[in-house]
Amino acid sequence: MKNMELTVIPIKSERKSKKFDLFEEICKSLKNTRISLQNYDVLVISSKFISQSQGRIINSDLTTTSDNAKQIAKEFQITPNFSEIIIRESDKIFGGVSGFTITSSDNILAPNAGIDKSNSYGTKLILYPNQPYLIAEQIKRKIFLKFSIHVGIIVVDSRLMPGRVGTIGIAIACAGIEPVSDLRGKKDLDGNSLKVTFQALADNLASIANHSMGEANESQPIAIVRNSNAKFTDRKIGHMEMTVPEEQCLYIRGFKIKK
Repeated sequence: MKNMELTVIPIKSERKSKKFDLFEEICKSLKNTRISLQNYDVLVISSKFISQSQGRIINSDLTTTSDNAKQIAKEFQITPNFSEIIIRESDKIFGGVSGFTITSSDNILAPNAGIDKSNSYGTKLILYPNQPYLIAEQIKRKIFLKFSIHVGIIVVDSRLMPGRVGTIGIAIACAGIEPVSDLRGKKDLDGNSLKVTFQALADNLASIANHSMGEANESQPIAIVRNSNAKFTDRKIGHMEMTVPEEQCLYIRGFKIKK
């Protein structure tokens, strides 16, 4: 059987400034662009789009700051208000440089707790969405009930990678697809058995979609990835399936080593 070519279809949506019904907006955007979902498509949704639907936008000027926030602000040359929001949104702060803290947020290594300043107005900040795995699962189920098709859902965010120029897309949540492919036991080109290799499928698809969705004023917070060769599943995906414990993370362990 001939393999079908992977295709990415970005979907435009109206820019929002207030809370809205995420599923209704997805359906409206698909209808307006005259694009229909197909069985086993992967629907990729911007994390900031989901955050806006939840009203996860905060005015940093209205934030009351703690002594800890003031200390971190002084250490990393950020405003105390912004520092306070970072503390609230972080699992842990590992360190930082001028203008940035390096944090863990939802068990994902991220500068400034993944808080976005780029697509908001003035002093307003867009935070990570609440319960992204639950939201992904709910959207997957609603699509099945409305269209009688099975789809995968990926919540994508853009991220700087260590030692690299520019951003890529990463999956901060998914539903309906296996997020990681276990390649252990398979052979490489020389016939050697792979012992520790996992492929970050959800992250790879997130980055592919993010490239087409854009990072500027495209207003394309949704994309369809078609013929992805993802492994679809009905089981709920857990939030620890795409992350590793802190003590096993190469980068986090490296922070603790001093010359």
